[in-house]
Amino acid sequence: MSLEGQLALITGAGRGIGKTIALKLARSGADIAFTDLAPEIEGLSSEVEALGRKCWAYQVDVTQADLVEEMTRAILAETGRIDILVNNAGITQDNLMLRMRPEQWSKVIDVNLNGVFMVTRYVLKTMVRQRSGKIISISSVVGFSGNPGQVNYSSTKAALIGFTKSLAREVGQRGVTVNAVAPGFIDTAMTRALSDSQQEAILQQIPLNRMGNPEDIAHAVEFLASENAAYITGTILHVNGGMY
Repeated sequence: MSLEGQLALITGAGRGIGKTIALKLARSGADIAFTDLAPEIEGLSSEVEALGRKCWAYQVDVTQADLVEEMTRAILAETGRIDILVNNAGITQDNLMLRMRPEQWSKVIDVNLNGVFMVTRYVLKTMVRQRSGKIISISSVVGFSGNPGQVNYSSTKAALIGFTKSLAREVGQRGVTVNAVAPGFIDTAMTRALSDSQQEAILQQIPLNRMGNPEDIAHAVEFLASENAAYITGTILHVNGGMY
C-alpha cells in the first residue's frame, strides 16, 4: 500500500494513536505534516525524518480558524498539495451527566467536533481543486454503544459518523473519499491508568479478550488512505475486537 509522493496531514499526532498513524504512513512513503499541542511534538519530527521522509510540525489549536488556515497555507507553500487528512485530535473530560459542568461539555465538543470541521474545511478546498484526496476521521466505539460518564465524548464521536457520511456524498464526484475508523478500547496511557478491575471489566466485553494496540488503528488508516480503498467512501471501519 505505497503512499509514495503523497502528503499526509494528521492532527493530534504528537503521541499515542496519532503518532503511530503518522509513523505508519511515513513508512508507507508519505511525507508528514502534523499538529499537536503536546511537548513531544519535536520527537515525532525526528522519527519521521529518520525514516527518510519530510516532516512539518505545527503547534496549532484546531479550534482556531485563523491558525488552521495559516497552517494549511504554510503546508501548501512547502508541498503544493495535501493528499491525506487524518482527523485524530481529541480530548476527554469525563463526568456523569448530573455532575458535568457546561465547560466540560463545551470544550469536548469544540475540540472533537468543531476542530474536525475547521481542519477539514480548509483542507477540502485543496482536495477539490486537486480532484483527489482521502479524509479519515477517528471516531470511537462509544459513539455507537455509548459509555457512562462520557456523554460529551460519545456525542462527538457519534456526530463524526453523520459528518463522514454526509461529506462523502458531497465530494465523491470530486474524487475525494471520506471515511472513519472507530477504535474500541486501545492499549494507551489512558487505558493503562485504569485499575485492574476496570481493565478486567473491559476485557469481558471483548470477544478477542484483549485490548487493541495503536498499530491496529494505524493499519486501518493506512488501508483507507491507500488506493486499495479507492472505491470505499462514507464507511465506518470498526476496529474493536468484536465488542461492537
